Amino acid sequence: QVELVESGGGSVQAGGSLRLSCTDSRSRACMAWFREAPEKEREGVATINWNDMTTYGEAVKGRFTISRDIAKNTLYLQMDSLQPEDTAVYYCAARLSNVCTVQLGAREFDSWGQGTQVTVSS
Repeated sequence: QVELVESGGGSVQAGGSLRLSCTDSRSRACMAWFREAPEKEREGVATINWNDMTTYGEAVKGRFTISRDIAKNTLYLQMDSLQPEDTAVYYCAARLSNVCTVQLGAREFDSWGQGTQVTVSS
């Protein structure tokens, strides 16, 4: 059963913007975005907990914004000032615990979306 469904990926030129969405079939405290570029490990991009506390990876601070609509069980990632190094498959993830930070490894998350491709050209 697919619990997390992402949308909003695509191709954009450097300096452009994209907005990703992720709908969860359940209500969970911690939600996050990860990304995985070719030949690189999956890295945490941003997290948000039940109290709307957010954390960001160093590479995206000041450019990306994570938010959620709890009533709709939907997570968002607004990506601005995109750069070619942001090119990756982006994954939505969720965990029941409210302990929620990009320092957590991917193994700490219970459920994952199928991923959506983001490609940034120079």
